Amino acid sequence: MRKLQVTYLPGETTVHVPEGTSLFNAAHWAGLPIESTCGGRGTCGKCKVRVLEGAADPTPSDHRHLLAAEIVEGWRLSCRCEVVEDTRAEVPRLMRAPKAATMGVGRFVLLEPNVRKLVLDLSAPSLEDARSHAGRLRDALVEEGLEVQADAPVLRTLAGIAGESERRVTATVVGDRLVEVEPGDTSARMFGASVDLGTTTVVATLVDLVTGAATAVASTLNGQARYGADVIARMGHAMQGGEEALEELRQAALDTVNGLLEEVCGNAAVDPSEIYEVVLVGNATMLHLFLGVEPRSIALAPFVATFLEPLDLSAREARLRIHPRGRVALFPSIGAYVGADIVADVVATGLAREPRMRLLVDVGTNGEIVCGNVDRVAATAAPAGPAFEGGQILHGMRASEGAIEGVRLGEDVRLQVIGGVEPRGICGSGLVDVVAQLRLSGLLKENGILASPEEVPGHPLSAHLVERDGVRAFALTGDIVLTQLDVRELQSAKGAIATGIEVAMDHLGLEPEDLEEVLLAGAFGTYINPESARVLGLVPPVPVERIKAVGNTASEGAKMALTSFREREVAFEQLPKMIEYVELSGAEDFNERFIRNLAFPSLEAVRA
Repeated sequence: MRKLQVTYLPGETTVHVPEGTSLFNAAHWAGLPIESTCGGRGTCGKCKVRVLEGAADPTPSDHRHLLAAEIVEGWRLSCRCEVVEDTRAEVPRLMRAPKAATMGVGRFVLLEPNVRKLVLDLSAPSLEDARSHAGRLRDALVEEGLEVQADAPVLRTLAGIAGESERRVTATVVGDRLVEVEPGDTSARMFGASVDLGTTTVVATLVDLVTGAATAVASTLNGQARYGADVIARMGHAMQGGEEALEELRQAALDTVNGLLEEVCGNAAVDPSEIYEVVLVGNATMLHLFLGVEPRSIALAPFVATFLEPLDLSAREARLRIHPRGRVALFPSIGAYVGADIVADVVATGLAREPRMRLLVDVGTNGEIVCGNVDRVAATAAPAGPAFEGGQILHGMRASEGAIEGVRLGEDVRLQVIGGVEPRGICGSGLVDVVAQLRLSGLLKENGILASPEEVPGHPLSAHLVERDGVRAFALTGDIVLTQLDVRELQSAKGAIATGIEVAMDHLGLEPEDLEEVLLAGAFGTYINPESARVLGLVPPVPVERIKAVGNTASEGAKMALTSFREREVAFEQLPKMIEYVELSGAEDFNERFIRNLAFPSLEAVRA
């Protein structure tokens, strides 16, 4: 995608954006909040700029809101004016006191949700003014810069209000849709929710759209897990079982999401009907199954999704239990295996908006990888399998009470256990820790083979080297062991991730020393020890201080799009044009790379 230069006066602020970006969105990219009350839809007429250089043919919205003399002088509505060549523009008015909050990874976000409540004082009808109640409401909204659509249920509500003496009403608008009209002023109660529909874990966040604050958060296992631990297994279930199996998977996802929405509403004393919008992210397979769309085309070469584009659905279509006329927005995906969650990661981290060269790895059953900066971004995905989630590990478990989440080996074995209770098993971060510690302590070879007690006589931990069912193992406790097979599972998972990173970096011509920061995202990335990740070769050999765990940035990116229509435009319109999708299976030397990356780095390289 060709990138063009846009310069804004009077401050000579310059930004490079994908061709076709509006001047309004390009200004946001540059950190210049041009004023708008319509969400950049060309109906309020407040975002005008003067184009000094560059093509800018007037649009119908320009003719509707600007004077003929202004159009001749080069004035245009910035939200309607697309950048098709290098452009210089004068911005006469920016938002003077924007309401903002810090979200994502240190991102400064303007609070302008897609949901708005407008308190209107409607004039009383008379013989001289016999406009319909709907027309009276529509005209009042137009004065506020909004042109909206209303369906029959809203009209029925309006009919009930029209007979009352109360002339003050609150209109709730989501995007360009009027979803509710209430008597009086209800503007203090306005909520939305962001949902990260992960393959393993689903997270829902209830957000007060008046303040931008998260009022409740809940998470649980994806109910689809009983049909398979990863996306491949679930796609297989859908393909083999036909419509019935597809509906089972969809209903499992819906039950999970609706259950979480009910939970966060209960925790915050919010009625579900006060949620007017849900923004949902997930990998492409999860989004297909959420909508009941067969994922067969994702599973089979050439791995093409039925849809990648963002979707705007009614709550009824999506089958979510929120306001009956609320909306559900699905983030766009980049490719069949680089989903909406990675787009949300990029939004939350600002990776595509800064000059720093960064690598982001969302570690999970499907490891998603993106690297680049404001100039160029590439993304790919690696089928890591469930090892990082504790799957297919003898004593593996998810990160819950009783899970070993950290390990240190010295003269003895020191364990960090979630909840401070007796250990019941080991989760992903503990798995990475113990294997890294075994490497550093000399009990695990570069090829991944555990030492036998005879090979390390006198080692303080040699008594922990045991056998379990004829397989070499390392005893963490009397009952919990790490087996040679567990190490192989981790090697396979980290080998896939490391190969994906190599391929993405090679696509951009990058070397490890070019990386200024490595970001570990996702639920797993929150708890992984950066030093352990480096020891295993899960990430490139950069100084450990450059490796940063950033948590669930997919959920944060969804929340940012929920609370700011400007961030939503970046996510839905700009990033899909900018991010270059690299199909990992298309790499000619993938097998050779993968086999090479199964080995662990030498201790000399790790300690260098």
